[in-house]
Amino acid sequence: MLGQEVAVWARRGGLLFRQARHAASLNQKALASVSGTSRTTLSAYEHGRKSPTLETAGRILDAAGFRLVLEAKIECVAHVARDGRAFHVPSRLPRLPVAGALGLVRVGDRVHDLADRDGRRAAYTALLCEGDPDELLDHVDGVLLIDLWDELVLPDEIRAQWRPLVEEARQEAGVMN
Repeated sequence: MLGQEVAVWARRGGLLFRQARHAASLNQKALASVSGTSRTTLSAYEHGRKSPTLETAGRILDAAGFRLVLEAKIECVAHVARDGRAFHVPSRLPRLPVAGALGLVRVGDRVHDLADRDGRRAAYTALLCEGDPDELLDHVDGVLLIDLWDELVLPDEIRAQWRPLVEEARQEAGVMN
């Protein structure tokens, strides 16, 4: 079991190195040179055949213009509304990249423009009531949710489950209710 987990993490790490290298418009030889490793070793990392130390991974990513960061994992808990429909609530509010926070999202048969406040309000209302965990984590930005919170028309039971997250985030940000 542990060997399989190591292999999965090695493949994920390899994908990160490839993505960073491509984003930096570098070939393996160039990235290996500026990061102080060999091209064959970098290739082995990218293909999941070897795993670098944390220090080496940081050095390679830094050379490509990226940094290693620690990000808290978000878990979603399923709840059942009085009408029998399931809704989900994350363990904390996510922060999204701009493209995800302000892009387009399809919820049911409607497409919403998250860059438009009215579109975001409609999308967030639908997502908080009907969204699956992936949809929530991909399209609901914590800061933008806090901004819209008082304007969202939500069933009381859904609002009650989300309220502690919003209030905690408001307190952390020093925003008054």
